[in-house]
Amino acid sequence: MPRNDHRRAALADAGIRVLAQEGARGLTHRAVDRAAGLPVGTASNYFPRRDDLVAALVERIGERLTPDAEAVRGDAPADRALFTAYVRDVVRRLRADPHVALALFELRLEAARRPHVAATLGAWRQRAFEDDVVFNAEAGLPGGRTELALLHHAVDGLVLDQLTVPLDTGVPLETAIEELVDRILR
Repeated sequence: MPRNDHRRAALADAGIRVLAQEGARGLTHRAVDRAAGLPVGTASNYFPRRDDLVAALVERIGERLTPDAEAVRGDAPADRALFTAYVRDVVRRLRADPHVALALFELRLEAARRPHVAATLGAWRQRAFEDDVVFNAEAGLPGGRTELALLHHAVDGLVLDQLTVPLDTGVPLETAIEELVDRILR
């Protein structure tokens, strides 16, 4: 079958919606076909095994979550305020596209039970983290690997809380982000 990148992306986007709405147990080729509005068998033609489908979802999540470095950086000086803006942008993008964030959390849960998912997702997460480290260094932003790791952990928890059953802490989201950055970069 000739490669049709547009169709592959549409199927992966449909798979992301299915995963976010139905969880890992609901992620089937037929469910993806239905969600994409395509004939039965289309998803399995593109992704013959479930592991192929999962790998395509991981790849597509990465594409959809990749930040536009220029949109964040602009002409701002490389300082704590720019780093805060970067973290704010990450949280905004995750909350603006909840299907992607929820699908990513679902994949992380499935990775705890399925070694192949763990390997696929783990490799992608490590690359994303390393890309953040490089971006941070090239942009001259404060903080190194440890601070970025702590921010990844904190943002994961913050977004999971925001998209599921949020705690009523009385702390506005913007304040929480600023405090996270301030405390980690002290």
